[in-house]
Amino acid sequence: AMGRTGTDVTKEASSLILVDDNFATIVAAIEEGRGIYENIRKFIRYLLASNVGEILVMFIAMMAGMPLPLLPIMILWVNLVTDGLPAMALGVDPPESDLMEQKPRGKNEKIFARRLGWKIVSRGFFIGVCTLIPFWFILKQGGGDAEALTRAQTVAFATLVTAQLIHVFDCRSSRSIFHRNLLENKALVLAVLSSIMLLVGVIYFEPVQPVFKTTALGLADWI
Repeated sequence: AMGRTGTDVTKEASSLILVDDNFATIVAAIEEGRGIYENIRKFIRYLLASNVGEILVMFIAMMAGMPLPLLPIMILWVNLVTDGLPAMALGVDPPESDLMEQKPRGKNEKIFARRLGWKIVSRGFFIGVCTLIPFWFILKQGGGDAEALTRAQTVAFATLVTAQLIHVFDCRSSRSIFHRNLLENKALVLAVLSSIMLLVGVIYFEPVQPVFKTTALGLADWI
């Protein structure tokens, strides 16, 4: 029914009322709804994959009898800073150019449909493995003493954060990380840069090093 020129009877009988009497509003509303739904899926994909990676890091290390790769304060920092800022930026991610060319989703489609569950598990596993390998390597290289453990934990911490910040760009598209312009979402770029600056501060700013149990890393550590 038309919201301006329609009668009260037609408004009561209708399932949809066009407040501005413009049929094009229906198309705009569908596009907006699809964009919001896809951004919710991106948000879920990023947060769950990141948390799967963190859980696997701790679980595999404990099962293998290794020292803890991440301290509780590090995990808290990752959840508040690395997960929070980019995830919120994903909520305002602009829609893909072919969004309206895609087929309508079924009304009974689950939120984890279209292989979203597999992407969460696979990316989470990859993040976890990428974090554990340098931790194990540096720990073994340093002989397992306290200094080597601190250095290995700092590298694991930096690797986890970096992997998640790369992963957030992959979450913007269901096809490929290179399918979309990486700089298109200015809020996301700003959130990632802020997270990187905070990570560098936690590692190199001496007053906070004792709090987070971190140590300054060299070029070889970053590589």
